[in-house]
Amino acid sequence: MEFAAEILEIVMVVSFGASWPMNVMKSWKARTTKGKSLGFLCLIFFGYIAGICSKLMVFNPAKWYVLFFYVLNLVMVGTDLCLYYRNYLLDKKAESKQ
Repeated sequence: MEFAAEILEIVMVVSFGASWPMNVMKSWKARTTKGKSLGFLCLIFFGYIAGICSKLMVFNPAKWYVLFFYVLNLVMVGTDLCLYYRNYLLDKKAESKQ
């Protein structure tokens, strides 16, 4: 039963994480913060940190793969946060030219 629960958790984390690479590319190409929510990104980022901390508190080296997906998603959301900041600066620069 524990194995099935872990598989379902991996499916959940992978499902959430599957959209982040596309979201990062969209942020990179859009070069604007329009349509993005900084609060949402921060909430997701800190949620992944909490998930990683919970996994480290009961870490089992034989089950590192779950932790891997949490870290991968955290990196993707962190990248999107960095792009948000870049796009925010680009928005400000474009705004000052007008």
